[in-house]
Order: sequence, then C-alpha cells, then structure tokens
Amino acid sequence: MEGFDFSFLNLRLLDAIDIILVALIIYYVYNLIRGTIALNILLGLVIIYAVYLLVRQAHMQLLTEILDGFVQIGFIALIVVFQQEIRRFLLLIGRNASLQKNKAWWSLLFGRKEIEKNNSARIKPIIDACKSMQKSRTGALIVFAKYYDEQFYQNSGEIIEARVSKRLLESIFQKNSPLHDGAVIISENKIKCASSILPLTENDKLPPQFGLRHRAGIGISETSDAVAVIVSEETGEISYAKQGRVKMKMSLEELEKLLNKDF
Repeated sequence: MEGFDFSFLNLRLLDAIDIILVALIIYYVYNLIRGTIALNILLGLVIIYAVYLLVRQAHMQLLTEILDGFVQIGFIALIVVFQQEIRRFLLLIGRNASLQKNKAWWSLLFGRKEIEKNNSARIKPIIDACKSMQKSRTGALIVFAKYYDEQFYQNSGEIIEARVSKRLLESIFQKNSPLHDGAVIISENKIKCASSILPLTENDKLPPQFGLRHRAGIGISETSDAVAVIVSEETGEISYAKQGRVKMKMSLEELEKLLNKDF
C-alpha cells in the first residue's frame, strides 16, 4: 500500500512561521474576550459564515444572496461590534511595548532589586489600607490604570491628584464620605480621581453574591488594561479582577504579589 503524498502542501519555513503567528494571534484574542459577551457574538458570526459557505455550496440562491450581503459588510460589522475589544487590544500592544522598553532601561540603570524595592514602597500603603478595610468590612473599589484616560475616568468622578496613602484611601471609602460610592483610580503612582462610575460587566455567569462593586471592577478590566481590587462590604473578602476574570478570597500576600507584577 502506497503512502500518502503530501507534496501538494509545499510548505516552506515562512509558511510554518505564518501559521504559528496566526495561531498566536487567535490565542491572544481568545484570551482577551474569554468569559465576556464578545465571545458569544464572535461564535455567532463564525456560525453565520459557516452557514453561508454551506448554502452557497448547495446552490440555495435566496439564502446565499441574503448571507452574501451580510458577509460583505462583515469587516465593518466586526469593527463596530468589537470596538471596545479592538481598542483594548491596541492599547495593550502599545502600552506593553512602552513598559517593556522602560523596564529594560530601568533594570539596566538601577537593577532588579532596586525596582522591587521601589514597587514594594509604592504598594505598601495600598496593602495596609486593604487590610484595615478588610477588618472593618468597608466596601472599596480601587482601579489601577496603566493607561489613564482623563476623559473616560474624570467625567464621572472627582479629581484628586494626590499621593497614594493609607489614610487617604480609608477616608475616601468611609461610609459617611461623599466619595465612597464609585471607584478610586490610581495611575502613575497617584490617586487621580475618586467616585468614578465604571461600566458594569455583562457577564451573566458571575456568582449571585457579586454586587455593583464587583461587576464594575470586572467591567473595567474587560474594557481596558486596568486591574481592580474589590473589598466586599458584606464579608470583607478581597477580590482581584483582570482581563474580565476575577480571583476571589485573596490573601494580602497574594494581593501584594499580583500588584507587584501588574502595577
């Protein structure tokens, strides 16, 4: 019995690299939209396109004409439907490239130990504030924005522009404080604004005990490169939202490690 002839494939090294790069892009795009409503929309579009190929192959003229019109404007529809995900993807690429360049220069000039020491000094007031609010069961939502969009955050909040401190964070989230509702936005090692109203996630698979704080923290992590720390008012538990996914019942040590890595 003769073996299979794969000579028709005619794969070159560049073709293999091309396939690997496409696979990586698909993987990263899937990670960006996993757990969000955008994944269901994308699956719907893939199903419609598959049906279009089938009806065209079966020479079903009317359905082919209808679906052909949809497919022709498919690229524009993708941009409209996934504008938030595309914006987030481009922000991640540009911001990560900038951060890696800055990190490389900083490491070269000052060394890794100096970086870790500075990070710990910046994070300590936040960890201390979370520890205090966890004990007193004070609800809090703290967002760490790598890219601070003034128009997006300041339109719904009060401008602070202050150094990060334990007492200031505790004061903002006190139940009698006029700023305790909404989120505190931290960027460039400063509290930029407070009482910011954030978009809520549309994920319908979240635990029923998640309130508006959790949904807002997850929502901002879905639509931007920001991460969010949520302190539950009911239980005092700390949660950490990143890229639309949330880690619950965080210890302070775990929180410090994640902030040191992401912030």
